[in-house]
Amino acid sequence: MNLYHLYGLIFLFVNLNVFGQNPEDKIYNAIDVFVANPSEKALQNLTNAENTFWKNQKPKTKDELLSIVVLNCNKAYYQNQFGQTHHAISSYEKAWQFYQKYKLKDYDIIEYCLKPLGNLYTVLGDYDSAENTIKQYYFIAETEKNQSQKIAAILNLSNVYQSSGKISMAIELLENTLKTKKLSNELKGILLNNLGNNYLLSSDGNLLFPGTKEKAEKAFESSIKFLQKEKDQFETLSNSYRNLATFNRQRRNFETASSYLEKAEKLFLKTPDHQPRKLAKLYYEKALILFDERKYEESSNQIMVVFKTLIPDYNSKNSLPNKNQLYAETVLVDALDLKGEILNINQPKKALEAFALSFYIEDLLMNGLVYENSKILMQLRSRNRTEKCISIYNNLYEKEGKAEYLEQAFQLSERTKAGILKSYRSNIKNASAAEKQLLQQFQNLNNAILKEQQKGDLADISKINQFIKKQNESMLSLKKIQAENADYIPENYELKSLFKKLENDKAVMVYYFMGAEKLYYFTLQHNRISLKRVPIGDGKITDILFFLDYFNDANAIINDISGYNRSGNNVYNLLQLPGNSVYQNLIIVPDGILNFLPFEALITRKSNTTNFAKMHYLLNDFKIAYNNSANMYVNSKPIPKSEKTVLGVFPVFEKTAFELAYSKKELESIRINFKGKYLENSEASFANFKQNATNYSILHLSTHASSGDIETPASIKFYDREVLYSELYNLNINPDLMVLSACETGIGKLYKAEGAMSVARGFQFAGAQNLLFSLWKVNDYTTSVFMTDFYKNIQNKQTYFEANTNAKLDFLNDKSIPNAKKSPYYWSSFVYYGSVSTEENVSNYIVYIISLLTVIGLFLVFNHYRKWKIFMKFSKKRNTKK
Repeated sequence: MNLYHLYGLIFLFVNLNVFGQNPEDKIYNAIDVFVANPSEKALQNLTNAENTFWKNQKPKTKDELLSIVVLNCNKAYYQNQFGQTHHAISSYEKAWQFYQKYKLKDYDIIEYCLKPLGNLYTVLGDYDSAENTIKQYYFIAETEKNQSQKIAAILNLSNVYQSSGKISMAIELLENTLKTKKLSNELKGILLNNLGNNYLLSSDGNLLFPGTKEKAEKAFESSIKFLQKEKDQFETLSNSYRNLATFNRQRRNFETASSYLEKAEKLFLKTPDHQPRKLAKLYYEKALILFDERKYEESSNQIMVVFKTLIPDYNSKNSLPNKNQLYAETVLVDALDLKGEILNINQPKKALEAFALSFYIEDLLMNGLVYENSKILMQLRSRNRTEKCISIYNNLYEKEGKAEYLEQAFQLSERTKAGILKSYRSNIKNASAAEKQLLQQFQNLNNAILKEQQKGDLADISKINQFIKKQNESMLSLKKIQAENADYIPENYELKSLFKKLENDKAVMVYYFMGAEKLYYFTLQHNRISLKRVPIGDGKITDILFFLDYFNDANAIINDISGYNRSGNNVYNLLQLPGNSVYQNLIIVPDGILNFLPFEALITRKSNTTNFAKMHYLLNDFKIAYNNSANMYVNSKPIPKSEKTVLGVFPVFEKTAFELAYSKKELESIRINFKGKYLENSEASFANFKQNATNYSILHLSTHASSGDIETPASIKFYDREVLYSELYNLNINPDLMVLSACETGIGKLYKAEGAMSVARGFQFAGAQNLLFSLWKVNDYTTSVFMTDFYKNIQNKQTYFEANTNAKLDFLNDKSIPNAKKSPYYWSSFVYYGSVSTEENVSNYIVYIISLLTVIGLFLVFNHYRKWKIFMKFSKKRNTKK
C-alpha cells in the first residue's frame, strides 16, 4: 500500500469520527476521500466505516439519509468497476430502498442508481427486475419531462427485450423511437446500433424476412456515421464495430470480422476506467471468431485471457479455473462453454468438467432470481449445454459400455425438468410465515400488473407503476430472505428410489429430452436404463407437428382417416415406445412439443379400417400416466383407498353465449356416486371454491378455460370472474385428485423442460399432485360421457390412471356412440399426471405385522421346545450308559 493510500484511509476514519461534525458531512468526506483514490481495499474499508457509522449513530434527518444513498451509489459504481457485480446490485438496491422509503429528493436517482441497476440486472439475467426498474425510472422521467432519460429508458428496455428473447418488441420500440423523437447524433447512433443487433438476432433461420440481415448491416453502418460526429464516443463506437464483427463472423467473413474487432478493441481501450467484464466480453468474441475459423489452440489461448481478466488468482497452467474461484458471471459461463466445445474435440471427459463449471455458475445466478420468468429463461440457457453433455455421455457409453455414463446423462436431463416447479414446491414447505406472506403479496401484485396490462390502450400507466413499485419492494425483501438460504443447488437424483418405485408400480418409464439437434429418450425398467436418440432434422419434428394438427378441430381426423392412421404410426415409430413390455403401466415424462401430444392416440399398427374402435392405439397396449419429471413421479401423492368426497364447480353459464348444456348431466352423474358439495351457477364463484377446496378429496371444475397466447396468459372461468393461471399459485390445496373438465387446461405458452404455462400448472403450484386435464378444446357432450365413465370407474375402486384408460376404452366400445364421435379427437384429450400407486391400508398393514410377529413367536417357542426334547433324550442316554 502506498503512503498516499494509507494517509487517505486514516483521513477517512478520522473524518467519520470528527467531534462536532454533522453526520452527513462525515459521510460525504468519507466518500470524497475514497473517490480520490479508489481501490478494492479502500472499498472494503469504506464498507466497514459505513457499518461503524450505523452502529454509533443512526441517521435521523433526510439530509443524513440522503448521504447514505449517495454513499451506496458511489460504492456500487466502484464495486461494478472492480467486477463485484452482485455487491454492486446490493448497494444500488439499498440506495433505491432508502430513497423510496423516506421520500428523498434533490438527487438524480435515475442517473446514479436506477440506470446502472437496471443494466446490471440485465447482465445477470434478472430480466423481470430489469424491466420493472427501467419502467419505474421511465415513469419518473416522464413525470419530470426529462427527455434524455426517457430515451435512455427506451434504449435499456430494448436491451432487456433483446436479451429475454422478445426481439419483435425490441424492434418495434426502437423503430418507433427513431421515427418520432428528436434525437442527438449520439442517441441516434446508440439506438441504430441496438436496432441492428435485434435485426441480426431476428434473421437467424427466419426465411420469411430474407432482407433482415441487410437491414442489420445498414443499421450498424449508420450508427457508426452518427457516432463519429460526436466526441469521446469510444465505447459506443466500439459496440457498433463489435456488432459488425459478429455480423461478418456469422457470414463466415472471418478476415473482415477480425478487422472490425481490432478497431473495437482499440476504441474500447481508450475509455477511462473500463470494466473487466466488458473487456472480457470483447476477448470472448475474439475467441469465437478463432473457434469458427477452427483455430482451436488460438481460441483456447484467448479464453485463458478471459479467465485472467475475470479471475484475479487464475493460474494459467490449468486450462480450467478452480470451482472455488468462480462467481455469478455470465461471461464466465460463455467462456467455459466455448472451452468445453474445444475440449470435446479430443478430450470429451475434460469437456464435461468445463460444462460442469458452467452449470455451477448458473446455479449461483439462479439463486439471485425471484421472478419466475427470469428463472425459466435462466434454465433455458443450459439446454444446449445439457444436450452436448448427454451426447458425450452416450458416446462414452458406446465406447466403454459403463452404465454410469447413462445414469449421468439422465441426471443432467432431470436437472432441467420442471426445475422451477420442483424448487417452488420444496421451498414453500419450509418457508417461514413471513416468507409465505411476502410470496403471496408478490404474486398478487404480479397478477394485478398483468390484469391492468391486458386492458391495452385503456390501461392506467400510473396504476401499473404503483404496482411495480410495491412489487419491487416485495422482491427486495424476498431476495434478502433467500440470500440467507441459497437453495438452488440441485443435487443428483437417487436412481435407486426411482427403480424401486417403478418395480412396485409394475411400470416402465419413457423419459424424453428434446434438444436442438436430436430427440433423446431414456427407457427405465427392471433396474436398467437405456438411451436412444433420433435426429430432429430430416422432417422428424414435422411429423409430430403434422400429427398434432389433426387435433386442431373436430373434423380434421374424420376428413382424413387414412392420413391420421399413417401419421399416428409415423410418430409412434419415431418415439420408439416399448412394444413387448412385461409391464402394462407406462409412465411418460414428455418434453418440448411432446407436452401437447396424446400418446394414447398413437397408432401402433397401420390398418385400412375406418372404424375408430378397431384401430390399433397405444391405449390398447398400456395404461398411461404422465409426469413433469422423474422426481415428481417418485414423490407424487399415493392414491388413498379411503372414501372419496367431491367439491364440484359447475358455473354452467345458463342463457349466455358460454352455456355448457351437458355440464348439468356431468354434475348429476358424479353426484349420484359421490358425496360432497356441488356449486352451481352463481354459487360457482372463485371465492366459494377457495373457501371449500381444502375440505374435499376430489376437486372437479366443469367450466371454460383458455390457453391464452403470447401476450395473454392462460386462464380458467368461474361464474363471477376469469382467473389467470398465476393467480392459482397462492391457493394452498392438497387434493387426492384435481379434475379440470374444461378446454385447453394443459395448454399455454410452452418452454422446453419447464412445460406449458397452463391452468394445470397453476394448480400444480397450488399443491395438486394428481391431475386430469385437457390438451385441446373439448366437446361438451362427449366430455360428459367420458366423465360419467371415469367417475364410475373410481367408484369401482380403480386407480385414477386406470379409470382414465378404462373410460377411454369404454367410450370406444360404447355402441350408442356413433363412429364419427369415436374419433380420437373426442376421447384422447384428457391426460392424467400423477401417481399410479395406491396408499397402503394402515389397518391391514398392522394386522399383517401382528400376524407375522405371532408366527415368528410360535416358531421360536416350537423351536425351543424341540431343542429341549432333544436335550432330555440325549441326557437319558448318557445316564443309561453310566
